[in-house]
Amino acid sequence: MKKGLFITIEGPDGAGKTTQIDNIERYFAERGRTVVRTREPGGTSIGEKLRAVLLDPANTEMSPITEMLIYAAARAQHVAEKIRPAIDRGDVVICDRFMDSSIAYQGYGRGLGECVRDVNLIAVDGVLPDITFLMDLDPAKGLARIAANRGTEDRLEREALDFHYRIYEGFLALCDEPGTAMVRIDADRTVEEIKADIYAKLDEIVTG
Repeated sequence: MKKGLFITIEGPDGAGKTTQIDNIERYFAERGRTVVRTREPGGTSIGEKLRAVLLDPANTEMSPITEMLIYAAARAQHVAEKIRPAIDRGDVVICDRFMDSSIAYQGYGRGLGECVRDVNLIAVDGVLPDITFLMDLDPAKGLARIAANRGTEDRLEREALDFHYRIYEGFLALCDEPGTAMVRIDADRTVEEIKADIYAKLDEIVTG
């Protein structure tokens, strides 16, 4: 059986993650690998229900700790029900956001600090990405893309710009941690230029 592979994509809102997830999925499909594509929060029936609560703009009263714990609960279910079984089967799992997002959003953005990492290490139960692509884009540019392309914003996207810059600093700090699996990708370029960098890194992983 081929070894399973767990890939996550992170970055500020509007950084172009979905487009590159399409490309990563295509990369492995062309090589005959079974790909499981998923997202956070969500990925399971329970997770999608929790996603609706987390992103509903009406839920303005949600406390930072409540937010952190709901994300962690959705993630624990996601790992147990979908991610770990797929990896054990030898599939390639591509996940739009994972634990790094919680550290960036709740740890840095909400100011909760290291407790976010501690809680989420319990939630993931030892399942961590083999590689994480950080789509590096100035938050103001990403939010402008969302406004232009979609027209509506979820609860987190509606937060003040300084909140998004704290998240961005969190992602950069994670990228600088010793032994990190995170690879920083300049997302302020053409889709094809970004794809070429990601494919080059995937080639390294596939060829060992």
